[in-house]
Amino acid sequence: MFELVSNAIVSGVLLGGLYAVASLGLTITFGLLEIPNVAHPTFIVLGAYCVEFANSLGVDPVVAGILFAPLFYAGGVALYHAYFLSFERTGRVNTLQSFTFFFGVALVLQVSMILAFGVDLTSVSAPYIGKSLTVGEITMPFRLIVPFALGLATGLIMWLFLSKTRTGLAIRAVAHDADALRIVGLSPAQAKRRAFGLAMLTAALAGSALIVVTPVDPSTGVQYIGRTFAVVVLAGMGSMPGTIVAAVAIGVVEKLVEAFIGATWAPGVAFAALLGTLAVRPSGIFGIAR
Repeated sequence: MFELVSNAIVSGVLLGGLYAVASLGLTITFGLLEIPNVAHPTFIVLGAYCVEFANSLGVDPVVAGILFAPLFYAGGVALYHAYFLSFERTGRVNTLQSFTFFFGVALVLQVSMILAFGVDLTSVSAPYIGKSLTVGEITMPFRLIVPFALGLATGLIMWLFLSKTRTGLAIRAVAHDADALRIVGLSPAQAKRRAFGLAMLTAALAGSALIVVTPVDPSTGVQYIGRTFAVVVLAGMGSMPGTIVAAVAIGVVEKLVEAFIGATWAPGVAFAALLGTLAVRPSGIFGIAR
């Protein structure tokens, strides 16, 4: 029993690293900017396919994610610009329109990936995939250790960037008071463009983590919409440290449910966490970070 519980907890903690890096982009766009980018998990899958292409040329999956990050940053800037021209510039933006816009983006992107790559699962190869680190009775697969480390590193870098740099502070300021940002001569739209670029940059990294953990197909992103939104809400809207903690918590509970109840019940953990948080503590574990 101890071996089963301990392995489930450790695996859940490591899996939380994947959920964390997958949720960081939504922590920025939804948590800070209050723009519900439901297309984000689909962009993560696109990142996974980009990583798979680079891996077929002999590039390590994590290195490939880093190499594609600048391209995804540019894509994020372009995506927000389209959103800005469609809604924010005209003052017609509301939550329903935002959901509809990004749902449409996700649908178009998913269909495009089906046409381009087919519906079969695809995976990557690396020297550490398939190997494990054993400490006593606990076994830790490297395919989970690597994404966990990537999630922690990305979360730390994003937190330092948003807390210590002029651009990061401008992003946090536009979430709190866009008018005050204008008073000091900064453009709220420009700050949001950079925020979307950062969010999309994390999608490339999350794609590399995702395809290391599990094979993907164009519809894989659907499985992560509930998980990523649950992490952001549970963490406290916009909280980077909270995102890491909430992602690990959901990962641990999922693995315990999988071990003692069944794998089919594990995906329900995120939705239960989302509903429970909204009912009991809407501000999340760490409170709303603005």
